[in-house]
Amino acid sequence: MPQYLFSFRTPVDDVPTPDGRAAWEAFFSAISTHLDDIGNPIFTRASVGAVGTDTALGGYSIVHADDLDQARRLAADCPLIPRGGVEIGEITPLTTMQPATAMDEGAARRPGDG
Repeated sequence: MPQYLFSFRTPVDDVPTPDGRAAWEAFFSAISTHLDDIGNPIFTRASVGAVGTDTALGGYSIVHADDLDQARRLAADCPLIPRGGVEIGEITPLTTMQPATAMDEGAARRPGDG
C-alpha cells in the first residue's frame, strides 16, 4: 500500500495551546489505523527557495492509504485546515525509480557544468 507524507503547514505566528493539542490528539486518533509514523513537530526551521510566506513547516506524519484521494480524505480533518494546511505527497522509494530519472537528467545539466 502506498505511503504518503503529510507536511503540516502552520501559520507563521502559530502558538501551541492546550485546545490545539487536544485537537491534534483527536485527529491522530481518528487516522490511527493509517499511521505508519506519527511524526514529530518542528519548531526550528529554515527555508531555501519559494516555500510561501504565510505558513511554515510545523511537522510531519507518514500514513498509508489506497491512493492520493484517500490520503486527502484522511488529512481533511486536520486541525490546521482552517488556518494553515497539509501538503500531501506519495513517497516513492528510490529503488523503484528507473535508472534514467529526471533527477539524473537534472544532475547531468547542472549550471556551470559546461
